Amino acid sequence: MLIQAVIYVLTTLVNLFVLAVLMRFYAQAFRASFRNPIAQFVVAFTDWAVKPTRRIVPQLFGLDSASLIVAWVVEIVLWGVVLALLGAAAFENPIFWAALVAYGLVMVIKLSIYLLMGVVVVQAVLSWVNPYHPIQPFFDSLCKPFLRPFQRIIPLVGGVDLSPMVLLIALQVLLMLPISLLEGTVRQILRDLPI
Repeated sequence: MLIQAVIYVLTTLVNLFVLAVLMRFYAQAFRASFRNPIAQFVVAFTDWAVKPTRRIVPQLFGLDSASLIVAWVVEIVLWGVVLALLGAAAFENPIFWAALVAYGLVMVIKLSIYLLMGVVVVQAVLSWVNPYHPIQPFFDSLCKPFLRPFQRIIPLVGGVDLSPMVLLIALQVLLMLPISLLEGTVRQILRDLPI
């Protein structure tokens, strides 16, 4: 019971950090303005890990690959620690390491989808409550690339943009089908390894 509580607290705290790192990556990728309190918090919260990594990992295609690598490595370490706490780690088996690296990547993709879902919800609420709020452009620039294809297809209904709702449904389907399948496959590999 104590180990489950420790794992819960550990995964929650580490995944919050990973979400911040991913937000930093996507904000830079979509050229979002960093002149708002949320972006400044994200940068201050993640600088200790991203700045040193930038010395080692160069930008790739103009993207902040250091942030993405930090998120991936932190997920790998997190799930390695979780498996060790559960007594299910086969550290001497090379297949374990390959599966752990794959699982870290799946979790980064999954957290990216959750991050996008949260950003879409915040952007939609802000557009209704206070469309001129200073943080609105930040969330708008993160959502626009994903909402635009749906906005081209779905007309406004009574002046209401339904594209955020359709995007949220599409993201949920992504989580339920391919991401869940990938996660289950890698977990099965990790489970079947001899300890």
